Amino acid sequence: MAMEANLQTKQVKTANLAKKFRWTVVIWLLIGGIINYLDRANLSIAAPQMMKDLGLTATDIGLLGTVFSWSYALMQLPAGWLIDRFGTKKVYTLALIWWSGATMLTGAVSKMGTFIFARVLLGVGEAPCFPTMAKITSYWFPKKERGLATGIWDSSSKWGPAIAPPLLVFIMVTFGWRALFYITGVLGIIFAIGFYVFYKNPDQSRKLTKQELDYIQSDGAGSEQSIQTSKIKWRELFKYRSVWGMILGFFCTIWIWNIFLVFLPLFLTNVHGVTLKELGIYAGIPWVGGIFGNIFGGYLTKKMVDKEMASPIKAKRIAISVSAICAAIVVCAVPFVESLAMTIALLTLALCFISAMTGSAWALAGDIAPPSMVASVGSIQNFGGYFGGAFSPVIAGLIVDSTGSYSLAFISGGVIAGCAALCYWFIVNKPIEN
Repeated sequence: MAMEANLQTKQVKTANLAKKFRWTVVIWLLIGGIINYLDRANLSIAAPQMMKDLGLTATDIGLLGTVFSWSYALMQLPAGWLIDRFGTKKVYTLALIWWSGATMLTGAVSKMGTFIFARVLLGVGEAPCFPTMAKITSYWFPKKERGLATGIWDSSSKWGPAIAPPLLVFIMVTFGWRALFYITGVLGIIFAIGFYVFYKNPDQSRKLTKQELDYIQSDGAGSEQSIQTSKIKWRELFKYRSVWGMILGFFCTIWIWNIFLVFLPLFLTNVHGVTLKELGIYAGIPWVGGIFGNIFGGYLTKKMVDKEMASPIKAKRIAISVSAICAAIVVCAVPFVESLAMTIALLTLALCFISAMTGSAWALAGDIAPPSMVASVGSIQNFGGYFGGAFSPVIAGLIVDSTGSYSLAFISGGVIAGCAALCYWFIVNKPIEN
């Protein structure tokens, strides 16, 4: 009897270990997302030196952020369709190579016009990244785990900026600001080759056990579905109330997100007198809060579903709405504190709540959309966020140049972030039926 019990215990442990390979896929997505955001964060880190060397203004830096966001947003619509039509592996690999080349081009130019061109190329290349991850998650994970899985890979958008200040400031001080773009560009191309060799869909992977595949397929996942199999046409997605709620809600989220991404280092430098060497530490701390918010927010949605407190869709709507209200309060409080320590604490808390919003929003795409159209719905949501949010860097730059203060930029951004709660709670309420 004892031997049988020990054998059963070993079998249970083996079974649990066998059901872990899907999380290896998440790690690959996490690394790709970090590289993606290192390429975005380069501009904010290099901005002070670029302004000094090339005579650029805060409005110029804001314009470069806006140009990226517009091209990134506009390409979301065809990117989602391309992913659903031709598959995640091919589109993601080509996108990685494209945006890595655009990153290296940014380091090679000196005129404002060519900087704008390079940022446009970067936006086009990066557009498929997160819709691809959302679609991969939808067929590698059952619905109850998608919030946590998404929270992990979406935390890459915070790991990138968190790693960027200490790493890229060191590179910039040692080799100059142009080296930031060259090194991260080469890193992206190396990763693209590795991903193409490693990645296979669940039903084609030899490293995935039958037991884990059965577990994944138990909740409708397991295989990649093409948009050609859907009874809903792509343009008909815009007829659904939930899709418009996601568009408007993500607009409110990305508005404040872009302000943090573009102006956080400049805010600390100009308002609190943080030096270039100190910037490598202080500008990275708030993004650690973002990493925690992403992962913990996804964990909470999983727990709500496990304990049958809410459906997968409702759990994510709750997480987004509560986080949006908390983010609004904290962001609006930032201009009213004077000490650097308190400012860093509020910025960290704000990014924690904002990140919980973005992670749950991306996971929500896998619950709202039909399996064959997850990338399309995710990219449409992202289109709304970045097309509207593209205005925030240039408007924030104009506010700073005209008033000499960041106060109005943070207060207005906080109010807009709070409006995301209204969109996701009252408009996004049921999935699209195929």
